[in-house]
Amino acid sequence: MDNNLLSLIKKRRSIRKFKSKKVEQEKIEKIIQAALLSPSSHARYPRQLIVVDDKKLLFQLSSSKTYGSTFLSNAPLGIVVTADRNLSDAWIEDTSIASTFIMLTAQWLGLGSCWIQITKRMHSETKTSEEYIREILNVPENIRVLSIIALGYPDEENMPKSKNRLKYESVFYNSFGKILNGKFSE
Repeated sequence: MDNNLLSLIKKRRSIRKFKSKKVEQEKIEKIIQAALLSPSSHARYPRQLIVVDDKKLLFQLSSSKTYGSTFLSNAPLGIVVTADRNLSDAWIEDTSIASTFIMLTAQWLGLGSCWIQITKRMHSETKTSEEYIREILNVPENIRVLSIIALGYPDEENMPKSKNRLKYESVFYNSFGKILNGKFSE
């Protein structure tokens, strides 16, 4: 079995500190292509991406929620993952898959990434994160904002995930609660 994909997945960790080096256009294009290749329920493809490399906009977006987005101000690139909710009732799933493809492709290209959750989050006591982003990026009402993916060259190193820390007890076979006898192999 080819372990290259599993190795990539193990190494992908959330990166919140980025070097100031700009992400090359060729890498951005590969990331976008991967997101557009992601599967979609009933092939409706409701996802839409807003690529942000303007430092002023990244700074504004870094305060899109009360906690957990400030590091975006130091990222050279952010991709706002949105969807036209009128195209699919599975827009959350479709945009989540696209977000994952973005992060895995970034890892493959030697970049770091971190998901910033936007849905069901608040910018302030009276304004949702989605409303705040709509105003900054001129996003129409029918377009939902799922996440922002911060991207760039990592300026921190997080250890790969260890196999012995995986929660195998949450995996069942043929019926909930039925665990596999024996251990998983490498």
